Amino acid sequence: MPRRAALVAMAGLGVTALVAAMWRPRLFTGSPVTVSVMLMAAATDDPLAARMAADVTRDLTDGLAKIETIRVMLPSGVAQSAGYILSSELEKTETTWNLRARMTEPATGAVMWTTSLSIDRTGADAQLQQTRLTAGMGHPLALRINALLKAGEHAAEGSPTGTAKVAIEQATASINHTTLERFRAALAILEKALADDPDNVDLQVALAAFQLRGVQMAWFPAAERETVENNVGAIMARALRARPDYIPVLETQCRFLSATNQFVESLVACGKALAHDPWDGIALYLVGLSQVFLGRFDDALASFKQADGFDTPRVARWTWALGVGWTYLFMGRAEEALPWLQRSIAITPGTGRTHMALAAAYQQLGRADDARATMVAAMELWPGSTARNAPPPTKNCSAIYLKAYERVLRLMVAAGLPE
Repeated sequence: MPRRAALVAMAGLGVTALVAAMWRPRLFTGSPVTVSVMLMAAATDDPLAARMAADVTRDLTDGLAKIETIRVMLPSGVAQSAGYILSSELEKTETTWNLRARMTEPATGAVMWTTSLSIDRTGADAQLQQTRLTAGMGHPLALRINALLKAGEHAAEGSPTGTAKVAIEQATASINHTTLERFRAALAILEKALADDPDNVDLQVALAAFQLRGVQMAWFPAAERETVENNVGAIMARALRARPDYIPVLETQCRFLSATNQFVESLVACGKALAHDPWDGIALYLVGLSQVFLGRFDDALASFKQADGFDTPRVARWTWALGVGWTYLFMGRAEEALPWLQRSIAITPGTGRTHMALAAAYQQLGRADDARATMVAAMELWPGSTARNAPPPTKNCSAIYLKAYERVLRLMVAAGLPE
């Protein structure tokens, strides 16, 4: 747009809008937003804390620099020229790392984002602690910046607002432990919210994501699956037209393609989500899932373990533990699958499918009594399951995967799954 025309257009917006345009040119130009990452401060003089703070700052800077919509500035005397300034502090206690961070806009003095997190120092090695501190800060930060740039007027401060925010939070709380009853409650919350605000993209993709979870968990009757998938496809087409680079849209498109067995296309869509948030554990899980169905078990294992290393978002941590367990099982490595499947069930005990995988692992290891007891629990959670209806759809699955699944299915039958 010519400069004179741009000025005339701004004048037409009025003084308030003109000031907003002056303060936030990056929201309108599409050029990368500049973020100055300050060196993380250590709350004490402990040299271990200072070293960890420096290492996390370096890893975070490297991760943000991979995002094309962000230009990272190192601390300098010109930090005030950055669009945002990121500052943080790390505290070391006997058992935890406590991290606090905030992002401010120097032009206005506004605090645009804050977070705090704690990482256990006793249950992981130093490298994993460092990875989780970085991801625990980087994941919500990437989401925030993306939303500030892409969400538009419905989320002007970088996240869903008002009724949409409340509805999504309530729905998420309802399904955190993944049972059919909580799934139904979550759907009801989101369907009502979307009926009241049909053009809200955050609500659209939240509803689509929950419906896809229902498809993947086989919670919709088989006769309804195609209708649900078509409805989700229509929702996603609208959302992609409205916000093609918005992380929640990209992540849900990645899930949609995976749930409908479009595995190659899903890998591409997941890659787009990860390009905006390299710490997105849900996208990494979905990458691993597609790799499993394509018979790429080693690649899938790496994807699931990377998601587990990041541990973001924590609400999804049962999924990548399940992914690692399933993959080891497909590889014939039941002993290695066992602790991952047990951990997934400890986090989220209501899925049923995880119990079936655990029963197969026990069966392979010769623990027949444990296998039968676990399959009884699986059937209580997922009544009516048989060897015919338990397997996921096989469309586009590789011969390598199909052969591995058939072997695991025989183990499930031996453990008590009806044929």
